[in-house]
Amino acid sequence: MQKYRLMPLTISLLVSDAIFIPLGLFLSSVLRSSIPFGTSGALSFENVSIPWAVYLAALLCWMGSMALNKAYNPTEILRWYVEAFKVGTAGVLATFILGGFLYFSYRQISRLQIVYSYLCIIALIFAFRLVLRVYYRISKQDRPGTRQKVVILGAGTVGERVMDIINDHARWGFNFVGFLDDDPMKLGTTIGGMPVLGEIDQIEEIVESQNISEVWVALPARAYNRMKQVITRLEALPVRIYVVPNYFSLALVRARAEVIGGIPVIGLRDPVIQGPERSFKRAFDLVVGGIGLLLISPLLLLAAAAIKLDSPGKVFFLQERVGENGALFRMVKFRTMVSNAEVEQQKVNIQTPAGEIIHKQKDDPRVTRVGRFLRRFSIDEFPQLFNVIKGDMSLVGPRPELPWLVDRYDSWQRKRFAVPQGITGWWQINGRSDKPMHLNTEDDLYYVYNYSLWLDILILLRTPLVVIQGRGAF
Repeated sequence: MQKYRLMPLTISLLVSDAIFIPLGLFLSSVLRSSIPFGTSGALSFENVSIPWAVYLAALLCWMGSMALNKAYNPTEILRWYVEAFKVGTAGVLATFILGGFLYFSYRQISRLQIVYSYLCIIALIFAFRLVLRVYYRISKQDRPGTRQKVVILGAGTVGERVMDIINDHARWGFNFVGFLDDDPMKLGTTIGGMPVLGEIDQIEEIVESQNISEVWVALPARAYNRMKQVITRLEALPVRIYVVPNYFSLALVRARAEVIGGIPVIGLRDPVIQGPERSFKRAFDLVVGGIGLLLISPLLLLAAAAIKLDSPGKVFFLQERVGENGALFRMVKFRTMVSNAEVEQQKVNIQTPAGEIIHKQKDDPRVTRVGRFLRRFSIDEFPQLFNVIKGDMSLVGPRPELPWLVDRYDSWQRKRFAVPQGITGWWQINGRSDKPMHLNTEDDLYYVYNYSLWLDILILLRTPLVVIQGRGAF
């Protein structure tokens, strides 16, 4: 969306938080010295005053968590409940980080006061953002200038998608008027409740009569010459012009436009997780994965000994899998089958009437006795922490798939590779092997399109319960 339109809002959110966070800390001192709650009752204000270093640390923790959770990006917080969730969860993260900082520095600040600070800061931030939403809803003016009336050239699939985007962003100053299209069957009809005002050649008349400010060109690729003619005519009108390329059928997940050497380019396979988000996810993988590997090392040794005693062959099983963006890597697992299991794979595969391949069976004869136990509780997956440390995988993400199964994918299924592949994920906690991953890509795409640090944490917290139940594991 147009950054010039949204930048004032982002700045106002940043400035308001820079004011409310210190104010909330100060109010926590007032509450701690006024309310006789807790084992010590109300304390004197001098004893609960907060050092300046803590104010600075709180600003860094809160604003950093808010930025990480995209709470300052207007396009990410269109719905009030989405904004409330992002702000609330960012506040929880910030409070935990701040609490850890205080534990090693200013331990005289009570835990009750930290709770007060969270409640005060959250209340102030929520109140300000609620006032902003009410203002945007009742205001008749755009920020800055008057509301921008928009017309779309092209009432096809691309035009409809553009209409949905404009309507979603209406509170930021858009006022969608309708379509222009050359298809005689569409003239005088409505699409998504919005009228087709006339033919494209009527653009000058429509701009003048409707006082149009912006024209979004959403014509199909086959109409390239027509697009050139229209843009030439639009250049003589006092309107802003935006061209929407028809790349939707090509883009894997999130296409990004940028200018390189003066040439506009669109990236169709850019990573979904980039910048600070990616750095934080990688740091999270290294810290949690490293600690996890140390904690379960005795279990790994015990499992390795059981495998060696149960059947001949290697302890570990290395298998080529498809990772992020289609890159191949060697995934490590505990061996749970007989040594020649891959040779027997074709004997186990079952093809459904729809031509889909089911390659995992509940009573697979190739699985060893120890292997069946390891699979039931997903212990065979634990060595993949080495892949996480190495960077081939993440703790959370779609499961890495077998190359020969990926070769059978439809184009839309390949979108699951737009993020790092993981040990556990949304698909695993919602069905595991009961739902073969290549037949239930929708679960993986839910994760891809809704990725956040908090979704990762939610999946990690739910995974042990699924593992203990042994549901769908074979």
